Amino acid sequence: MVVRLKGSYTVKPAEPTWEGCQPLSELDQIGCITYIPIIGFYRPPQNWLTPAETIPNTLKDSLSRALVPFYPLAGRLQWIGKDRLELNCNGIGAQFIEAESEAKLVDFGDFSLSPKYDGLIPTLDYSLPIHELPLLLVQLTWFSCGGISLGLTASHAVVDGQSLLHFISEWTGLARGEPLKLAPFLDRKVLGAGNDHLHPPASPSLDLSFNLPTLLSSEEETKPETTIAMLKLTKEEVEKLKNMANEGEETIIPAYTRYESLAGHIWRCASKARKHKHEQPTALGLCASSRSRIKPALPKGYFGNAIFDVLATSTAGELMAKPLSYAARRIREAIETVTNEYIWSAIDYLKKHPDLTGFQDLQARTSNDKFPFYKNPNLGVVNWLSFPIYGVDFGWGKEVYIGPGDVDAESSFLVPSSSGDGSLVVALSLQVSHMEAFKKHFYEDIMICNM
Repeated sequence: MVVRLKGSYTVKPAEPTWEGCQPLSELDQIGCITYIPIIGFYRPPQNWLTPAETIPNTLKDSLSRALVPFYPLAGRLQWIGKDRLELNCNGIGAQFIEAESEAKLVDFGDFSLSPKYDGLIPTLDYSLPIHELPLLLVQLTWFSCGGISLGLTASHAVVDGQSLLHFISEWTGLARGEPLKLAPFLDRKVLGAGNDHLHPPASPSLDLSFNLPTLLSSEEETKPETTIAMLKLTKEEVEKLKNMANEGEETIIPAYTRYESLAGHIWRCASKARKHKHEQPTALGLCASSRSRIKPALPKGYFGNAIFDVLATSTAGELMAKPLSYAARRIREAIETVTNEYIWSAIDYLKKHPDLTGFQDLQARTSNDKFPFYKNPNLGVVNWLSFPIYGVDFGWGKEVYIGPGDVDAESSFLVPSSSGDGSLVVALSLQVSHMEAFKKHFYEDIMICNM
């Protein structure tokens, strides 16, 4: 698909905003500090298509107004030494790109993630100095049928998924002429940002080494090709998985959730599809939110990163031979390690660490690599099941489709279906040689649990 650039603009906050350098928390500076891509497709009614400036002007004007309360997104990052970042709130602005393509919305089928998205989401040149990169980039692409796409990418060093969706929700409200519903809470000091003298409670089990298992066999390619699949589950299939995970586990309170059940199912199917040996160690990378686990809880609307990456571990033999409840239990145990004591001890540990580059993905990106954490024999799972990702209406109607713009390495996104009927979608990236076997186990194992 050919995408032609029509124009690129800098969108500044509509009013003067606070300027100065803001410290980032340690959680902003580890893991993925590159960008979070999201894409949405729309069929605007005719009255929005003429004059042609109506939609881009609406987007740029409302974005300018949204950048007033969300002014960190109009700033730039800058390095402090070789491994730490701070946020320069200088009001330089976000980047707005307008493009066009001869493609039509019908060409995207069910909007499954694919190379068709290439050119629809702004890309970053990570070889440039980090202080030259906008923190928010938006691309409006016109299709020959009158449909449009809106691709957006934002710095993960400034926002996590929940914060980004908060911004998008407020931006769309402003575009529709509504007032701000929930102002962002911008003071990262609540997570110790800029405070080098924390006195954390003791956490004897603290381990941030993130040592991932490796393949016992060295037969696999160094950089095998991956592919993406969108796997749909009905509400009934989700319920079957939950029942399967909780079968014989009457003493488990509360019962395993759909997230724990589904993540466990994905993990088991990956080991089966990869034909792991019984003794092969494997890990599932999970995101645990600290928003409610920390004491006191983070203020509503906290704008920044508040997630921890944790690992559930097992041998592949145990994972595949034991019931789904075993995988769900390993997942719950990993997430439950993220307590108030763990969070503050981890932040203190990172503050004192001499070099954070080993915890960051940026080096992998600049060497044209994928994020190195999750590959065979491991897998990542990102949970968006409780996020309000639908109803992104700028005034011309709700989206035809919206979802993550990419899935990195070998990992998955769990997103609710737009129908709101309890069904959901797993956006999965896996090696090409393993994908068909994964799909077979993914659906057949659910059918078997009813027999």
